[in-house]
Amino acid sequence: MIYLDNAATTRLSETAFEAMRPYMMDQFANPAGTYSFAAGAAAAVEKAREQLAAVIGAKSSEIFFTSGGTESDNWALKGVMQANAAKGKHLITSAIEHHAILHSAEALKKQGYDVTILPVDGDGTVDLDALEKAIRPDTVLISVMAANNEIGTLEPLERIGEIAHAHGVLFHTDAVQAFCHVPLDVERMHIDLLSASGHKFHGPKGVGLLYVRKGVKIAPFMDGGAQEKKRRAGTTNVPGIVGMAAAATEAAAHMDEIAKKEIAVRDHLIERIEKEIPHAKLNGHRTQRLPGNVNFCFRFIEGESMLMLLDDSGVCASSGSACTSGSLDPSHVLLAIGLPHEIAHGSLRLTLSEETTLADADYVVDTLKGIIERLRSMSPLYEDFVRHGGR
Repeated sequence: MIYLDNAATTRLSETAFEAMRPYMMDQFANPAGTYSFAAGAAAAVEKAREQLAAVIGAKSSEIFFTSGGTESDNWALKGVMQANAAKGKHLITSAIEHHAILHSAEALKKQGYDVTILPVDGDGTVDLDALEKAIRPDTVLISVMAANNEIGTLEPLERIGEIAHAHGVLFHTDAVQAFCHVPLDVERMHIDLLSASGHKFHGPKGVGLLYVRKGVKIAPFMDGGAQEKKRRAGTTNVPGIVGMAAAATEAAAHMDEIAKKEIAVRDHLIERIEKEIPHAKLNGHRTQRLPGNVNFCFRFIEGESMLMLLDDSGVCASSGSACTSGSLDPSHVLLAIGLPHEIAHGSLRLTLSEETTLADADYVVDTLKGIIERLRSMSPLYEDFVRHGGR
């Protein structure tokens, strides 16, 4: 099996697994306990908080643990907008955000909040002029992702943060795909809130974090106990938190060398596909993209058939976000960058890890060439295209 769906989830690292093991077996105490047995679990959670804060240049007191990226995104938008309603009810986000953001924005609209959706260019980069023009006196929050989960484009976070703070507006970034894959610095990038999820960088599933800059007003998202400084109720997931921190520390320490390796394989994949498969379009920015992201659209192809045939050949890939894999509609991201429906339907996302080799890439391209030739041979649209001289 060649696994090329690391944007959906990653293999748990041995380091993370070994770090988690004691807190699932012998040191199983609830850190909220008042007895000495609980102190070890509580200390492990606080150490993890410090480790994760260090990855983005934050203070440990600014890290709050959640169940993952979706919860962190929901909390950032709903919590900030509700807590700051006296200032205004206007939120700005982009057309290519993950549905955890877009659906949260829709939910806020139903509660009487106003949402502006920013356009992006053909590479998926947010229009900074449109962003600045969209800011109003009642704008409370700007939320723009660090890196797109489908096409891999890296957004200009530092410029967005500068614009936000120049106008006295808070800035949140969904960094689920970027955390531990590209450098992030909340001070340099003027980030007030940041979402991340453990299973995107070889940590466990079901655990994430929300960075909240000191002084930012945010309403609690979960009611119940007093965990996370009374801001996020629920029994602390000690093994998950410890595993996420261990994975993050390991990934951050080797980020540059991992990125260099992934970029070499990524660019090899892109070069071969563009040279050897006709009517293929690279989606996303050619250079300002995640190290391990490759996204193409192939004309006259249905993405679902392509994925099934790749699976038959031992290749795990996707056509976009894992969260919308059951949908028959084309990707909202591909439509936002200007692709027509019929081309957006033929999309393929290949997301690599440091374990992906050039030999893996070559096998995938060789296999893909045969699959696309086979599918196009059965396509009346392609037959008609060829009959009319490729027009």
